[in-house]
Amino acid sequence: MTGVQGEIMAAFKTNRPRICVIDGQRGGIGVALIKRLKEEFGEEYEIIALGTNAVATAQMMKARANRGASGENAIIQTVPQAHVILGTLSIVLAHAMMGEVTPRIAEAIASAPAPKLLLPLTQARLEIVGLAAEPLPHLVEKIVTQRLREVLKHV
Repeated sequence: MTGVQGEIMAAFKTNRPRICVIDGQRGGIGVALIKRLKEEFGEEYEIIALGTNAVATAQMMKARANRGASGENAIIQTVPQAHVILGTLSIVLAHAMMGEVTPRIAEAIASAPAPKLLLPLTQARLEIVGLAAEPLPHLVEKIVTQRLREVLKHV
């Protein structure tokens, strides 16, 4: 195996659990998640940045993800190997993020066996009734220090 797929598969040869952070557009939310993950866990987990585009992936790599790949095929091939998937609700909505989330990406993520911890942020015409609006830094803190810790106990 060569190229992106070979690099991702090389990451799977480590014994550390894999956390896939998926983002699109400019990767800002993925960057926030990865920075907080690194602060909280250091190198305890393999953090794989999966961008719907190269810009998002590059930004997440600058935030110190261990590995990164871009595009539909990279996401489809990688998410089945994840232990936990992090992102926004948009990553399981076909055509979200201005069309960057293809139906195949949404399906691959939604059907991956890993637990998915999703932030309730969307750009689609979608409203999650009953959720209190919170700023991104608060949501990132909750997902990393509360929910993720709990999920990782069972990985």
